[in-house]
Amino acid sequence: MYYIGYDLGSSSVKVAIVNAKTGEKLSTLHEPQNEMEIIAIHSDWAEQDPNVWWDYVCIATKKVIKEANIDASLISGIGISYQMHGLVVVDKQGTALRNSIIWCDSRAIDIGNKAYDALGHNLCSEKLLNSPGNFTASKLKWVRENEPELYSKIYKYMLPGDFIAYKLTGVINTTKNGLSEGILWDYENDSLANFLLEHYGIDPSLTPNIVDNFTNQGTVNEKGAAETGLPVGVSVNYRAGDQPNNALSLNVFNHGEVAATGGTSGVVYAVTNTLKSKEASRINHFAHVNYTKETPTLGKLLCINGAGIQYRWLKDNLACNSYEDMNNKANEIPVGSDGVCVIPFGNGAERMLNSKNIGSHYCNLNFNKHNNGHLYRAALEGIAFSFVYGMEIMKNDNATINVIRAGNDNLFRSEIFSNTVATLIGHEIEIYNTTGSVGAARAAGLTDGDFKTFGANITKNDHVMTYTPLNNKEPYLEAYNNWKKELDNKLTNFN
Repeated sequence: MYYIGYDLGSSSVKVAIVNAKTGEKLSTLHEPQNEMEIIAIHSDWAEQDPNVWWDYVCIATKKVIKEANIDASLISGIGISYQMHGLVVVDKQGTALRNSIIWCDSRAIDIGNKAYDALGHNLCSEKLLNSPGNFTASKLKWVRENEPELYSKIYKYMLPGDFIAYKLTGVINTTKNGLSEGILWDYENDSLANFLLEHYGIDPSLTPNIVDNFTNQGTVNEKGAAETGLPVGVSVNYRAGDQPNNALSLNVFNHGEVAATGGTSGVVYAVTNTLKSKEASRINHFAHVNYTKETPTLGKLLCINGAGIQYRWLKDNLACNSYEDMNNKANEIPVGSDGVCVIPFGNGAERMLNSKNIGSHYCNLNFNKHNNGHLYRAALEGIAFSFVYGMEIMKNDNATINVIRAGNDNLFRSEIFSNTVATLIGHEIEIYNTTGSVGAARAAGLTDGDFKTFGANITKNDHVMTYTPLNNKEPYLEAYNNWKKELDNKLTNFN
């Protein structure tokens, strides 16, 4: 028997098939081969057509079944991971009424900030463990204010993963975890955050039925089967946002364990059993995949919008052949990049900077001294420094960091990046050869609640290497302090 897992990102849909008994991955791929379009009608807007997501799910499913060379009738479970915080709205026929307003869209910042002030910072911190911010609830309020005719046709709102599950099964539902990602969960009452919906003038009945995270959430219907090639009746057993799912994929379930991602955006996701925060406007708290009312395990998440996108921008615009070439040239440059600093925040408002959009900056360039290698190293260091800066905020907000785990891809393939983070933060970084789609596929079988065995198999099968803090910390600390001075200057001068 086999499990199939999906990871719906903003750049592509990843899919994986694993052996249901051993967890061994048989095949992984992604669609499209290039990146999916992000529609930006206005500055700081970001939308995608959810039907395009579904089209790529269907294409990728048929391809991966063929590539794995398996009998599709032996697929017995489905897991879904998805880009967090997005908003999908559908009518009674289940038709999407507009493009999805996705995670990096900044249009609802003012709405969330005003709600935070009006409801009270203490109330939001106690009940939501977050400010309403620029998340799903605030985005739905934006639709209500700015598109009233469309809003009147809404039957249900969903997270992106809910939409994919619906297209597979014909059943509209969501999870407690998903609602927490949209800042729609009241932790104090362990219920839907009705007080926030009432403040926004949103009818709670627009919320889908809530199902458990690891259970049969619906089965593939004839339409879903015909379009994907999956068998009728196979159950969707698991659903989670990409960062909680990434943590699951890396065996991060317990207090003090941290999952990190260095993709288009950077994420530090620390699991905690502390239900308090004094940084609700800069750090988010979500119900982790193993959250229960009795054991309220949370994911303390800090997102850095301007991360891998900075390095990709350099590759594309400096006409470099590959990231490997960039890393090789960066390795020729000493720690601190001979004074060049890169502030990587050029991908929308940064929540950890109190939702300021200060842009990206290249500082201290000397045209007689510096070359492209300096730019590459300074970019890697700048992104690493932003991770360290964020983790310092988290440590000051009751987070414990005992170990950091990351996938063997993206920025963590760079020794410069990983060594810089490990050395400055003073903790090991364990690298695992896994992906979000593989984790989601494996989680389709995690209906018995045995997280310990599940995690032990990940460590056994996927661990690649470990970065340990370097002995000579001084040059890294000097470069980091210089970077912080440049950042402070930008924040001080920001209007």
